[in-house]
Amino acid sequence: MTAGIDSAWPWWSPARHLDRKPFLASRIAITRAVRAWFEEQGFVEVETGILQLSPGNETHLHAPRTELRDSAGAVVPRYLRTSPEFAAKKLLAAGEQKIVEFARVFRDRERGDLHLPEFTMLEWYRAHEGYEAVMTDAVVVIAHAAQATGIGQFSFRGRIVDPFAEPELLTVAAAFDRFAGIDLLSTIDGAAGNRAALADAAGGKVRVTVDDTWSDIFSKVLVEHVEPQLGQGRVTVLFEYPAPEAALARPKASDPRVAERFEIYACGVELANGFGELTDADEQRRRFVQAMDEKARRYGERYPLDEDFLAAVAAMPQASGVALGFDRLVMLASGAAKIDQVVWTPPPGGA
Repeated sequence: MTAGIDSAWPWWSPARHLDRKPFLASRIAITRAVRAWFEEQGFVEVETGILQLSPGNETHLHAPRTELRDSAGAVVPRYLRTSPEFAAKKLLAAGEQKIVEFARVFRDRERGDLHLPEFTMLEWYRAHEGYEAVMTDAVVVIAHAAQATGIGQFSFRGRIVDPFAEPELLTVAAAFDRFAGIDLLSTIDGAAGNRAALADAAGGKVRVTVDDTWSDIFSKVLVEHVEPQLGQGRVTVLFEYPAPEAALARPKASDPRVAERFEIYACGVELANGFGELTDADEQRRRFVQAMDEKARRYGERYPLDEDFLAAVAAMPQASGVALGFDRLVMLASGAAKIDQVVWTPPPGGA
């Protein structure tokens, strides 16, 4: 923030808007460069619907709800999407091969230096290609963003990353062993987590309560011990997530304890989340029902299943996809201190 500018002024005051202009200029440059790269690679840029029957069926994802009225005046509940994933997979089932979207998405119960309730998610899919392909894409996109602004390194909260360096490839199991001293795979039975085993292994490393599930304990270790160590010096690709933590990813053929899911980190910040996509509709339904049962237990609500999406899962080809937090990438590539500085109109209570 420029010296002398009162932070109590609204973001739209001329002085404060001028203070954000360099970051917004970087956003324009990054958008232009990334769009050009996807076009060169033969991707089709799509625009999918924001209002959805179901916003997603993961336990801890929360979506704003609204109501429409049909021609007879009856109330029709709808949700603002948390991701364009459901619509994108319907397009894959319809025959699209390579698609990308700069999607406006919404998350309730999320607000902070790295979280906005409304943000831009850059999401793309490749039909008939493994998840290594979109993993490589994501690393290239990050480098293109840095190149577009001319920034030599990402810097955030005391961590430095060279966005042009060869990325670090690290399995989740190796990360848990290295940073927390936990043999993660020994706590997974088939595709299910052994809660007692992980609670015992994590004892003394994180606070475990009687109500914590296997996934809760996993998340605590990840957040407290693993994520702060990732993306230091170079980008980290964290891959082979445990099967219980991969709601929409297919299991690894050689080891069903893990799935074809990866995340990418820079300066300890999660930038991207990608999958080798699950195409087993029955398994997808089972996972969704399980997640909604847990959501109902914890939060007293559940989201409907999108039957059209489940039908598309059964019809779509083998594919891979990734969602990248575009605002976070712009923040790192522009040198901004927090995410509000890189969006044109911050939400109420923002910078």
